[in-house]
Amino acid sequence: METRIRNSFARQTMMQTLGARLERVSAGEAVISAPLLPGSRQQHGAAHAALTFAIGDSAAGYAALSVLPEDSEVMTAEMKINLLAPGLGEELQATGKVIKPGRRLVVVTAEVHALQDGEEKLVALLQGTMVPVTP
Repeated sequence: METRIRNSFARQTMMQTLGARLERVSAGEAVISAPLLPGSRQQHGAAHAALTFAIGDSAAGYAALSVLPEDSEVMTAEMKINLLAPGLGEELQATGKVIKPGRRLVVVTAEVHALQDGEEKLVALLQGTMVPVTP
């Protein structure tokens, strides 16, 4: 399962563009980190919401994929984000989790934290639905 997900992650050119890393994956959970690069900040110097959403969505998607059969893939059907605080620091870290697995729908969440000087600050919550698809 981990090899399949790492291989899939390596094919995501958006994650490469953002400098994102798949930190760890286990059944029902995935963690993705991304540095706050000059090109991923908004006008106030904080992480752009697009970065926050992208890594949160991907972490949630890989968490969903981790509980599905080997011949499955997933796509996001819907995803909601609550931005709670500016993403200030060196990097963002998204932890995706499966809330309810299913054959047709997988309900997921993700928490995104900003990491600065060894401190973590919750900056966003995501909740959504992933749909299993056949490649």
